[in-house]
Amino acid sequence: MAGGLRIAALFIALIIPWAPARGEDNTQPPDTIEARVQGCAPCHGDHGQGTNNDYFPRLAGKPAGYLFNQLVAFRNGRRHYPPMNYLLEYLPDGFLHAVADYFAAQHPPLPAQEPSTASKAVLALGQSLVTNGDPAREIPACANCHGPNFTGQEPAIPGLLGLRPNYITAQLGAWRYGNRTAAAPDCMQIVAGHLTEADLAAVAAYLSSLPAPADPAPAAHGSLAMPLACGSEPN
Repeated sequence: MAGGLRIAALFIALIIPWAPARGEDNTQPPDTIEARVQGCAPCHGDHGQGTNNDYFPRLAGKPAGYLFNQLVAFRNGRRHYPPMNYLLEYLPDGFLHAVADYFAAQHPPLPAQEPSTASKAVLALGQSLVTNGDPAREIPACANCHGPNFTGQEPAIPGLLGLRPNYITAQLGAWRYGNRTAAAPDCMQIVAGHLTEADLAAVAAYLSSLPAPADPAPAAHGSLAMPLACGSEPN
């Protein structure tokens, strides 16, 4: 927690306009979004590319609508992680939009692939669920919403590449158990509720094993037929 509060303090110091005391040098640091988002860098990287921590995700290149929704969810307590809840608590929508737009426009390369430690059977199950779903259990394919290359869809469906398996498993588990929620109808909570623990591990293992596509851009809005109603991605 102490580390999280130090990060929050750094972030707040960067986002609050700086004013020198009387008699001090009047040279001000640059008041730009690039300067202000450096408070995000310790956890998410200078350009949102992610860090070596499994649980701090890549932000770069995700649709701005998705990033904004997550910032609001942390600010309003819909998502729970104390350092993020604390540092976003009083920030206005306009600033959150600016942060979201900044990271959506960043395109650092995806991290180099690490060899998967999952078995062939686990990867095969993950591939089947991710690309085909399981209609008998009312599980749609991830590709139906996140795109055939899993780069997301504008304006608010995220890409799934460049994330470590522990992070993917943790987020799917949070959806499944109601610790992470979105606007109703909460499609991810519905889908995750049909997944078993083995399914979660298989999906995470397969997604984290995928190489970077030639075109990392999210699919255009409306280009994918949504398999179920989703409050965060209204038609």
